[in-house]
Amino acid sequence: MPWLRGVQLLALLSLGALIVSCQHKDELPQAGLYDPAYLADPVQSATAEPPFRIEAGEQRYLIKPIQDYRLQGVVVSFHDADSWWDIYHHASWQDYLNTRDICVIWGGNITSGVYQAMTFENTTWTCWASWPDAHSGARFSMLQLSNNHLLTENPYINEQIKSAEIGDQVYLEGHLAAYANLQNGFTRGTSTRRDDTGNGACETIYVNRFEIVRKANRGWRLGYSITKAVLIVSLILLPILLLKTPVDNRH
Repeated sequence: MPWLRGVQLLALLSLGALIVSCQHKDELPQAGLYDPAYLADPVQSATAEPPFRIEAGEQRYLIKPIQDYRLQGVVVSFHDADSWWDIYHHASWQDYLNTRDICVIWGGNITSGVYQAMTFENTTWTCWASWPDAHSGARFSMLQLSNNHLLTENPYINEQIKSAEIGDQVYLEGHLAAYANLQNGFTRGTSTRRDDTGNGACETIYVNRFEIVRKANRGWRLGYSITKAVLIVSLILLPILLLKTPVDNRH
């Protein structure tokens, strides 16, 4: 019985800690966390890279680099193409090259701290930003936000991209590019400016390098991982102890 009660208590405590850490692990930290050297505007320039072909997910793609590109800033939301509710990327488009979209802000949007009063959300191919009042909206510049379709067939680069979380400061290099699936005819272009809106306003980037400059909320994320593991172990042990306890009591 003491073991059973102990595991029951551990399960309750870990559940409570998991809920709290889940609420805090994706909070956007204060601007002081970030390196000002990696908050500058994106840099794009003419490219000498010719079109090239690659394979991903047993599909063949043609990549057409348009401009060389460098992006740095803070991830405020993201969308993974393999999300269970995404019916487009894999099922409809057979697009295994665009593994993740990241919504990034930089410059005065960070240094002013206005982002902490805002909410950001990625849907299948769009980033949405909203603010609580007109004053916050006036302080936020949509010219310092971009939603980025990230392309890679490289497992290491993909792992780096997928390790980025909300609030992390990132740096990437690559090409603004158009691409096509040579087997089904699916195509997608890219924006080359920050002041456009609507369909086609997102940047499509073939990524050659991806780095996380500063990780956000390390403590909360570690706590979330630990309490999640403890809760799972507790839930596995509980039915075992419940079945074993009556047998022990008869002796």
